[in-house]
Amino acid sequence: MTTSRIPYADLPVVVRRAVEEHTGPVLSTESEAEGFNSSVAARLTSPTGTYYVKGLRADHPRVWTQAREAEVNPYVRGIAPALVARVESGGWDLLIFEAVDGHHADYRPRSPDLPKVVAVLRRLAEIPCPPIELRRAEQRLARYAARPEDLDQFAGHALLHTDWHHTNVLVTGQGAQLVDWAWATQGAPWLDAAYWVIWLIAFGHDPTSAEEWASRVPTWQAAPVGGIEAFAVANATMWDEIGGDDPDPWTARMVAAARTWRDYRKA
Repeated sequence: MTTSRIPYADLPVVVRRAVEEHTGPVLSTESEAEGFNSSVAARLTSPTGTYYVKGLRADHPRVWTQAREAEVNPYVRGIAPALVARVESGGWDLLIFEAVDGHHADYRPRSPDLPKVVAVLRRLAEIPCPPIELRRAEQRLARYAARPEDLDQFAGHALLHTDWHHTNVLVTGQGAQLVDWAWATQGAPWLDAAYWVIWLIAFGHDPTSAEEWASRVPTWQAAPVGGIEAFAVANATMWDEIGGDDPDPWTARMVAAARTWRDYRKA
């Protein structure tokens, strides 16, 4: 899924000047086509290095995600690109990150990227949940759980990424980096591996194969069977809502994957 983007060069001059206070003079820009959370997303080259800039208008209803990413970043250095600065200027809210050279993760069966995704899942599980305000998994899933008591299974004290879209995992020669922490959440430690299962199914794995990859993450191994089933049911309901009556092809694939996993878990 993509969204129409505003070219970086079309930002107000005052905004671009505010960015250059942190990057130096911008020599070239390259817009990022993938994703749908940002109105501006571009790679900038300057004499001081290469940067990735993303952002929203200050009056955008999701502008709170900018603050979320900025607050989380100091705690996830090492598995996420470092935040250089947050710029709030000229009606825009932008985040400037150090650019990472890599490719979007390939989730297909037999992909050489899969072990690197497992490795970054393991590293994330070792990071303590930071003392910042985060939404809780049981709150985010409250509308979709089959039973109110299922929500207790999703509660916990782990820091979660939750958005395992393959474009949010950048694979480099050294491993993998996680980007787009807008939906960082506090919850049960096994949930990130569970979110990944749905994406693996969407990319061609059967549920058995997807869960086998998830099982390489220690937090998944400790997950309660009832909790996994409840999560699979809740996510199928969530994707059904997102898809609506006429989903686009990308969403339809996620709807089908979530239903496939739910049916596998309830069989």
